[in-house]
Amino acid sequence: MDNVMLFLTEYGYTAIYGLLALGIIGLPVPDELLMTGVGYLTAIGTLKLPYALLFSFMGALSGMMISYLIGRKAGRPLLDRYGKWVGLKPQRIAKVEGWMNRYGRLSLIFGYFIPGFRHVTCYMCGISRMPLRKYSLFAAIGALVWCLFFIITGKILGHASL
Repeated sequence: MDNVMLFLTEYGYTAIYGLLALGIIGLPVPDELLMTGVGYLTAIGTLKLPYALLFSFMGALSGMMISYLIGRKAGRPLLDRYGKWVGLKPQRIAKVEGWMNRYGRLSLIFGYFIPGFRHVTCYMCGISRMPLRKYSLFAAIGALVWCLFFIITGKILGHASL
């Protein structure tokens, strides 16, 4: 975590954007710790809260949009071709698509708080062909709520430690 904090201190808002975008796509970035650290840096005055929130929101939403587009363009052909090797047979894929059509909007908002699930949700929304406008709206709501929650948590913890 010390390396992440040094990285954030050194590169600031650009690091927030890039790390979140890469983390949401699925690279091993500790998103919750990152955002709590961003909140801490706002508490001690290294970062400004409005900019930290803006860049974290933009990074999260960018990662979600990239994941959606990958799922929409390449996801279904990959699942059809290789899914059976990892236990995703056509019947199971159809079940997941049905679930996404029914609960996809809510999973974008609340599933964002479950590590690992938020990454899969973005791809599955693309695979199940959720309309882009609907996806964008609910992804933005989920990203904003998530960013606010963790940044404010880090800010409160930062004030408590001062």
